[in-house]
Parts: sequence; C-alpha cells; structure tokens
Amino acid sequence: MSTTDEAIKTVRLIRSPVSIVGMVLTTISAVVFLVVFFADLFGMHSNPYIGIVFFLILPGVFLFGLALIPLGAWIERRRRAAGRRASEWPRIDLNNPDHRRVAVSIFALTMVNIVIVSLAAYRGVEYMDSTQFCGQACHSVMKPEATAHADGPHARVTCVECHIGAGATWFAKSKLSGTRQLLAVSFHTYSRPIPSPVQNLRPARDTCEQCHWPAKFHGDKIQRIAEYGDDEKNTESVTTLQMHVGGGVERAGAAQGIHWHADAANQVEYISTDDKRQVIPYVRVKDRTGAVREYVADGVTPDHLAKGERRRMDCMDCHNRPSHQMAASAERAVNAAMARADIPSTLPFVHREAVKVLKVSYPTEDAATEAIAKGLREFYRGSYQPIYMSRRQDVEKAVTGAQQVFKRNVFPEMNVQFGTYPNNVGHMDFPGCFRCHDDNHKAKDGRKISQDCDTCHKIE
Repeated sequence: MSTTDEAIKTVRLIRSPVSIVGMVLTTISAVVFLVVFFADLFGMHSNPYIGIVFFLILPGVFLFGLALIPLGAWIERRRRAAGRRASEWPRIDLNNPDHRRVAVSIFALTMVNIVIVSLAAYRGVEYMDSTQFCGQACHSVMKPEATAHADGPHARVTCVECHIGAGATWFAKSKLSGTRQLLAVSFHTYSRPIPSPVQNLRPARDTCEQCHWPAKFHGDKIQRIAEYGDDEKNTESVTTLQMHVGGGVERAGAAQGIHWHADAANQVEYISTDDKRQVIPYVRVKDRTGAVREYVADGVTPDHLAKGERRRMDCMDCHNRPSHQMAASAERAVNAAMARADIPSTLPFVHREAVKVLKVSYPTEDAATEAIAKGLREFYRGSYQPIYMSRRQDVEKAVTGAQQVFKRNVFPEMNVQFGTYPNNVGHMDFPGCFRCHDDNHKAKDGRKISQDCDTCHKIE
C-alpha cells in the first residue's frame, strides 16, 4: 500500500462521529481560549474568577477533544476489523428545501443556546465574584470571617479584591488550591478554626496600597478607649491616646511615627520562626542613607534563624486582621458594646454579668443565645427585682447586646473563641508591636529596638 493510500485510509478513520465531535470541541475551545487569553494579556477584563472558566475549563475541553480524535479513529478501526459496516453520516443536500429548513433551524437554535450558555456563564462568574459566594455558598465554613467582614471597615470591599489577584498566575496560586479546600469541606475534614492565610496573602502593594497611600500618611490621630469596672455603677475609665501615625514623603525628609515602617525609603526585613509570625527573633533595617543594622534577640543562634521565614515588612505585618477583626476578650467586646450604648451602662453590674455569661463555653450558637438571655434575666429578676420590673426594656436591650457580642465574635461550631486570632495592631492583648519592640533585640553596636511608649503614642 502506498503512502497516499495510507493517508487516505487514516483520513477516513477520523471521519467517524466520535473523531468529528473531538475536532469540533478542539476547534471551538482553542479559538475561544485564544481570544480570552489575549483579552487577559492586555488587561481587558479584571474579574479574577474568569480564570476558572477560561484557564481551567476551556483547556480541559480542548484536551478532551484532542483525546476524542484518536479514540474515534481507534473505534472505527476496530469496527472495520470486525467486519462491521463503516460509520456513515446522513447525507445533507441543501438544495433540498426540507434539508435546508432543518439546517437553518438547527443553526438558529445553536446560536440561541450559545447566547443562553454564555449569559449563564457570565452570571455564574459574577456570582463567584461576590462576597455572598465566599461567605455563604460553598465557603460556609468561613462564617466567622464573613461575619467579621460584614461588620468591619472594609465591608464594601469584596473578598476577591484582596484575596484573589487578576490573571492566570494568581488564579493558579489562589484557586487551584481551592480543590483541596473543596474536598475538605465535602468530607468535613477542614480545620476548626480555619487558620489565617498568612503564607498566601497578596502583597500589600497590590491590595492595601490601592486605596491607602503610605507616602500620604501624616500627623497624629486621637483614639479614645473606654473601659468599665465590675462594680455596681460600672465605673467608666477613659484612656486617650494621641497616636503618632506619621508617614512622610521624600521632599519632607525622614518619615516619622508608626508608618515609618511603611516608608518606601526604609527597608525592614525580619525572620519569623513560627507559622503565625508571632515570634520574630531577627530584624534587619536599611534606612534611606543605605546604612544597614541587624538586630537579634538574646539567645538566638544562626541555626535557629536558618529554619525561619525571611520576609520584607509591609502593611499586613501589623494590620493582619484589617477586614476580619474580632474581639480579643469578652471584656474588650463588652466595653465596646457599652461605649456604643448597645448595652446600657446604667444597669447595675451589667459589665460584670455580661462578661460572665459570655465567658461560658457553649456547644452551639443557639445554646449560647438562650443561656445568655436566661443568665441576665435571672440575675436582675433575683437581685434587682424593682429594676427588672421598672426597666425591663433596658434589661432586654442588655440581653440583645450581649447576644450580638457573642454572635459577632464566638463561633462554637468552628472552635472560634475570643482571642483565637492574634491581632498585631497594638500590644495589649497580643505581642503585636512587642514582637520586635521589646528592648531585647540588639545590634552589634549595642543599640536596641526601643520599647519607649512615646515612640508611637502619647497617653492622657
């Protein structure tokens, strides 16, 4: 048999229905993929989840179509080897009015189906881009994070704007790992609580600095912190902090205050030796003049540092819970609720009793809601009967306020309690600033990273 005859025979084999379906799928997916690839390359779309459709599904369809072509030829060869009649497609004659009407109808219906499927795909991608999808749909285990986000300062910033970058690179880094998470959710093997994604966060320059410009931070900020006692009058004490936010620009000279760390002219690197970046035994600082100084905590060896993670400091090293803030303790949460008047501060011992019922470990949110109401009502009914009768509305307001504090910060099903997630802003409840500013990190020339309070704030 000549080479020409062999080629003709091969062509006839791939004319089988299976092979033709494979060729159609391959051609369509290849064309669509190329169009979307160049749209992504030139920044013509900004939806990160489009990558799921176009950088995963379409290549999968393309490969599936390629596999169908030789599969169809193999099936056809086996059919012929078995002596069966070769597969034949129906003959279509467009000169025949009946055939022509059927062909036009099929083509029109195909176009309509393409439009319907495209719109459905677009709406699907749009929904996957929503906060509702992240917090309530397949990511239901993220209830603590979703609740904190909805009540936080970035509630109008969607999850994907911070967690998912645009383009195929960030899709591969952020969403392919979602396959493992999907399996964990399906088989209920996910961690409780869900760990903070310390290792997989996007760089602050791509998220925080799109709105917050470090060079424009300046001046001081007044912060008022109210605390209440456990005495009958819930005695209020107020601490006023004049926070030296600082910042600066090149023309103004060296940056000042807390945001000195964020000045582009200063390069601060550190090594952490735990997976939550709470233990920092080494700091390297290169200032605007190019001078370098290394600070090492007492007792730390080079072998110890070699096992740690080296990182250049950015916004997220202090503001590690910018959109998912939770109270560090029941006392903190009740203080804040009383300062907002969510819990009436004029009720006797309300601070003490609210903290008491909130510190109990409850198996479920429903059990907590019931027990909190019962505990506060019984206290005022038993110890302050006249107040309970005359100020029932205030008692019920205290009940609702305490219940809301619990629902906002504690999630028994996910093992999330007060203080589960460290917040590195400040140093009262977690190490925070004191991870480095502890007077224990020393340079070779004897200088230390100072713990002087006046560096960051003035207390009144």
